[in-house]
Amino acid sequence: MRVLPFKIPKPELDALVYQEDIESFFYDKLHQHEEIQISYIIKGEGTLIVGDTINYYKSGDVLVIGSNLPHVFNSDIAAISTSHMLSLFFTQFSFGKDFFRLEELKSLSLFFKRAKHGFKVTSSKKAITHLFLELKISSKFERFVILLNLLKIISSASYKSLSSFIYEKKYTEIEGKRMRNVFDYTMVHFNETITLEIIADVANMTKNAFCKYFKKRTNKTYLQFLNELRVEYACKLLLSENDLPIAEIAYKSGFKNISNFNRQFNTLKKQSPSSYKTSNR
Repeated sequence: MRVLPFKIPKPELDALVYQEDIESFFYDKLHQHEEIQISYIIKGEGTLIVGDTINYYKSGDVLVIGSNLPHVFNSDIAAISTSHMLSLFFTQFSFGKDFFRLEELKSLSLFFKRAKHGFKVTSSKKAITHLFLELKISSKFERFVILLNLLKIISSASYKSLSSFIYEKKYTEIEGKRMRNVFDYTMVHFNETITLEIIADVANMTKNAFCKYFKKRTNKTYLQFLNELRVEYACKLLLSENDLPIAEIAYKSGFKNISNFNRQFNTLKKQSPSSYKTSNR
């Protein structure tokens, strides 16, 4: 099975692809594709890893994922049993190499600049949602017009970047499979003990070689990545599980002692777990 680059299935002559996903979970393997992806999450929530950064997505989110930007959706089926997403896929050159360089479209340059790191739209959601819901009943020409309107709105909307570091080279098929195996294993076992020896074995590498390999492609150590995943999961529990003591949340998130949990949480969130719970509820 080919892992990366992940090819979006589309008719040969279609420059713009509309896709509707209604599944128990979204495609949950690390992948990348040439097309820029604009998605509206109608229903669903879970972890979204983009590039080097761990994020959470939820119903109502509008997400933009840039060309060849590695990403993976890890749906939380315990929270929501069915996930529903509408997406548009296109490249910067889908409509000709100079189309988006036209004077009339130069205001869209911000969109493509932000898309390189991926971003979540944080304003103008009502107008964007309305346009997305029109896609299902629209002709191909109407979808093209809707895309231009979406780009116009999103280019001037507030946003939050999804990734802070971009590995400039495309993953080869072998690299993609290796990183996918690492991400898959980590997301399944993050609340267990994962040593560098264990994860290096998953990658079929020596420990030293793996550490260098992972750092080069994500700009962070594997242990940093693992702790970020654990802390993000802890954040979710802090806001959703009212009766769980913080010590138990730490344990469920993979931390074996409360002092390490507090230290890692403070480092990443710049506040204590209890302060985070109070300020975000």
